[in-house]
Amino acid sequence: MKHARNHLSAACLLAILAAPAWAAGTTADAGGPAASAPSWQLEWDARLRHEQVDDDAFARDARADTLRLRLGLHGEFGHGWSGLVEGAGVASAGDRYNSGANGRTLYPAVTDPRGGEFNQYWLRWQGDRFGASAGRQRLLLDNQRWVGSVGWRQHEQTFDAVELRWQPLAALTVRYDWLDRVHRVAGRDALNPLARERKLNTHLLNLGWTQDAQQWTGYAYLHEDRDVASASSATYGVRWSGKALRQGNGLGWTLEGARQYDYANNPQHFAHGYWLLEPSWTQSGITAKLGWEHLGGNGRHALQTPLATLHAFNGWDDQFGVTPAGGLEDRYAGVNGNFGRHGVASKLGWAVAYHDYRADRGGRYGSEWDASLAFALAQGLSGLLKVANYRADGFGRDSAKLWLQLEWRGQRALAGAR
Repeated sequence: MKHARNHLSAACLLAILAAPAWAAGTTADAGGPAASAPSWQLEWDARLRHEQVDDDAFARDARADTLRLRLGLHGEFGHGWSGLVEGAGVASAGDRYNSGANGRTLYPAVTDPRGGEFNQYWLRWQGDRFGASAGRQRLLLDNQRWVGSVGWRQHEQTFDAVELRWQPLAALTVRYDWLDRVHRVAGRDALNPLARERKLNTHLLNLGWTQDAQQWTGYAYLHEDRDVASASSATYGVRWSGKALRQGNGLGWTLEGARQYDYANNPQHFAHGYWLLEPSWTQSGITAKLGWEHLGGNGRHALQTPLATLHAFNGWDDQFGVTPAGGLEDRYAGVNGNFGRHGVASKLGWAVAYHDYRADRGGRYGSEWDASLAFALAQGLSGLLKVANYRADGFGRDSAKLWLQLEWRGQRALAGAR
């Protein structure tokens, strides 16, 4: 089995090199992208953030004022070829927080360390039905519950990976990713080497079917962590989401179920269930939803999602980045919308959510309120006020967080670059 995985990994590297030639020999891609002179585009994302953490497990509160600048050069070379080189740097004012790299362990964690690094560098080829990319890249699968970029943190999670996409029908997309390494949000200067990056031999297969306003997805995620054997797992699942709206009003839903097993070099033996039920209703621009997410556990081990965008799930206070051994039941309700449909009010978005956390086995964990206010200030410039308040009832300690943020994103074609 191990030799088979190694052979498959080598085949992926060869596939991207052979992709244009293979596609050129098929009738589907015979009329692929036409040749054109190279063009270049500058892309940027600057984000200024103030974060406060009041955690009863610490005598001191954390305060982090950080500025992240991400700058990229994107090129289109013709014949379907494109590439990106992108760097990111984070600066901070003061050290009144534990960044994971500064040794300030008397403060709560805010994992936004100072430092700079290449965030992405990849080469891609895209035909009419087939595409491939290789290099350090951002990977976003479905709702990022299993694989994502952790875009909330100032340093992003990226992967040294090969990606292959095939679209044999307009409604069907087949995607395969091989991951060689994950670069984590703690940055390259984290005191714990395992928080910087992990060596992987991970295979992700995702099949998606879209019909009108409905999406069906089936997936198999074979995750081998070569640095931490106990983190390796195999997850198989299906997902169905959709909307039935009339004039913008009506029902929405997401249903998902999965099963996770030990895999590859993992010395443990387990099988855990996962499910998500999330109906929603939209009326006059306001959406209300109810949710029940289940991550199975047996008291010794629980289902884990180590490559996910964890901040987007189970509350913004980030109490459950690692699923407790007893598993997790997150039953939640949320409402979001804008203050109006026209003018300035349409640019002010709000959201409120409540979470009730319980163990799959073993009782109650706690509850949490989350709220946010987002506002557009100018083209590409936005602001955000966000709060989270966790109340412990058997797991962790009481904790509250506050964020104030300004972000400026943009892109510009470089004059004379053609």
